[in-house]
Amino acid sequence: MALMLCTGLVAIEATILATAVPSIVADIGGFAQFPWLFSIYLLAQAVSVPVYAKLADTIGRKPIMLVGIGAFLVGSILAGFAWDMTSLIVFRAIQGLGAGAVLPVSITITGDIYTVRERARVQGYIASVWAASSVIGPSLGGLFAEFLSWRWIFFVNIPLSIIAAWMLIRHYHERVERKRHRIDLAGASVLTVGLTLLILAVLEGGQAWAWNSWQSIGAFALAAVLLVAFVFIERRAAEPILPLWVFSRRLILTTSLISLGVGAVLIGLTSYVPTYLEISAGQSPLVSGLAVAALTLGWPISASQSGRLYLRIGFRNTAFLGLAIAVLGASGLVVATFAPNPVTTAIACFVVGLGLGLVASPTLIAAQSSVPWSERGVVTGANMFLRSMGSAVGVAVFGAVANGVIAESGLGIHSPTAIRIASAAVFIGVVIAAVATVAGAVAMPRAHVDDIEHRPAEPAEPAAAGSAEPAEPAAAG
Repeated sequence: MALMLCTGLVAIEATILATAVPSIVADIGGFAQFPWLFSIYLLAQAVSVPVYAKLADTIGRKPIMLVGIGAFLVGSILAGFAWDMTSLIVFRAIQGLGAGAVLPVSITITGDIYTVRERARVQGYIASVWAASSVIGPSLGGLFAEFLSWRWIFFVNIPLSIIAAWMLIRHYHERVERKRHRIDLAGASVLTVGLTLLILAVLEGGQAWAWNSWQSIGAFALAAVLLVAFVFIERRAAEPILPLWVFSRRLILTTSLISLGVGAVLIGLTSYVPTYLEISAGQSPLVSGLAVAALTLGWPISASQSGRLYLRIGFRNTAFLGLAIAVLGASGLVVATFAPNPVTTAIACFVVGLGLGLVASPTLIAAQSSVPWSERGVVTGANMFLRSMGSAVGVAVFGAVANGVIAESGLGIHSPTAIRIASAAVFIGVVIAAVATVAGAVAMPRAHVDDIEHRPAEPAEPAAAGSAEPAEPAAAG
């Protein structure tokens, strides 16, 4: 229950904001900047995930979770009092720093206290949180934007954060061997700056400056130099923030690349479907929110049943099936843009969600289950890091595409026709991202649960006792 509440914080935040974007822009302006509301949150989440993952493997899961919940709470309070788009973007970054700990560490804890076969059942409980949030989030966002104020989208996180922290403190106990560690500050700093420049270059190119300008070329070049430098820093670091061995193992590398594509597909729909319906089809924030809810409802439904599939046909075939369904749904969404309608849009989103649920959960569980406790946080963090990066870069690319199409049309941001054309371009990009993700599934090794599951020397049963104590393995797996 504690983990479900913690997951609920991030799950609701994934859908509650998108429905209120038109209301926020009407109040404080900054339509051209609104993609940064998602990009900065996802960027802060992405760059902090490896840090939190490493710390979770060294000083324990519980303190990192509490730090994340605290940062998420502070960011939510500040965002509720934002006075313009710039301040709101900054406060969203603080929220993202908190989310960077909450979601991956909660998933890591689940991997600690349940076996692969048990998680086939337990993930149904976690999926129920996403299912509930997929309805609650957009509904609350639409209601707040339409009848109260968009600021309540952030204030609602205050009681949720307090309850989640209290539940975690009371019911989750762990024992971790204490020893001195060397935090990879250089790697964390270089990674953060490099990724920030990359997102800045993609999102502002063609808007704040021309693509062939010195600002654009300089940002891309410096980002590339810093990311290459990051690789060299990690090779020499005593305790690297993102160990390179993670990407030398085929199963972990391929599942992480799949997660990258999942992040891009997800953000392309959740960030643009509401605006598309509200402006192109004249729908209310509540109705457009429910259309997005269809996507996040389909995801947990299929995720809760994916355990039966990967136990029978394996992780790779389950991921293939999910990607095929996601491509079908995204293609249907492109067709639906020719006649904007909330029902057809919701159906297409639901199908995409069904597909993603069969991809995200099984591939993450496969990666987690192949390593011992001491490596599980890093592996989970790498997977979630690439999903966040997929979303961060994806929303930047889609934002650049949408802004470019609108500018080229000459109709302005309030034109239903311009928004419809721009949305169609974004949804085509989503289809391309989904098809590209198939490459990761092709390269994924064929493996059944019994082939990859890492078994500890002395299996513990912390779930029954209400605590989690790391069980060190007999071999490195």
